[in-house]
Amino acid sequence: MKKVVAIGELLIDFVPQQKGCALDEVTHFERVAGGAPANVAAAVARLGGHAAMISQVGEDAFGTHILKVLEGNGVDISSVFRTRRANTGLAFVSLDATGNREFSFFRNPSADLFLDEAQIQLAMFADCAALHFCSVDLVDWPVRAAHRRAIELAREAGALISFDPNVRLPLWDDPADCQAAIRAFLPSADLVKLSDDEVEFVTGCADERAAAEQLFADGCKLLLVTRGAHGSAVYTPQTEAFAETLSVPVTDTTGAGDSFIGSFLYQLTRDGVGVHELSTLPQAQLKRYLRFSAQYASLTVQHKGAVMATMDELKQAYPD
Repeated sequence: MKKVVAIGELLIDFVPQQKGCALDEVTHFERVAGGAPANVAAAVARLGGHAAMISQVGEDAFGTHILKVLEGNGVDISSVFRTRRANTGLAFVSLDATGNREFSFFRNPSADLFLDEAQIQLAMFADCAALHFCSVDLVDWPVRAAHRRAIELAREAGALISFDPNVRLPLWDDPADCQAAIRAFLPSADLVKLSDDEVEFVTGCADERAAAEQLFADGCKLLLVTRGAHGSAVYTPQTEAFAETLSVPVTDTTGAGDSFIGSFLYQLTRDGVGVHELSTLPQAQLKRYLRFSAQYASLTVQHKGAVMATMDELKQAYPD
């Protein structure tokens, strides 16, 4: 089984111990290693796949903690660098009564932003099935060029390119800058994952199928849409499939989308689905993938922070 490589931010999420209050009212936080690409890599590894992370952390205690957590989850950290130029990024989170979040980021700058394209080497993509990235590190820092270099080398290695914009507007001076950065990288992606509230912002189309067709015209081969309490959908040029949300008690939605796309990439890699097969996957297979990922994400939202379940934990919760 080939590996999934993720590139992007590594940070510490400070998750509140209280729900139902604004960020300025939270009094106690719990430290949790985070960063959307890292969550995706952890999901793949925890399910029994192979995953590697490309990023950079500071030479500080938070960076050390993140590396220990990633390694403990089975993620290859040989391409995670350390720097003294900046500290590891931090994110403080508040949760409303339903587990939805508000973020405040401390990364002006953070260590990941200094990841340079010269640090990205072809050897990082040996035996790579997929490269996954998000938009948080597509800001105007060296890390943006590092992403372009990683995409170029992953493509050269035969990997499919997965893009989850994971929009975080508080990190951008202007929403238009975020939108422009995302749209500049969309043509690089074979697989795009969006939440339902990102579809129109990213594509300009409110209708999911219309958004999918627009993405397909630019080279995308599969669009995955998560809809929170309203299930999920997947679109290809040939077909589409849908899945219902599983009814579970929600503690925290942090990492829900990451667990969904991480488990989806795990299935593609497990089954040897490459870039050329994405657009022709049969509907029945896509439905199975959606159900598996819905089950996996349902376990994540029952914990504080982006906790990724193991395959044994998934089978115990959903023995069918």
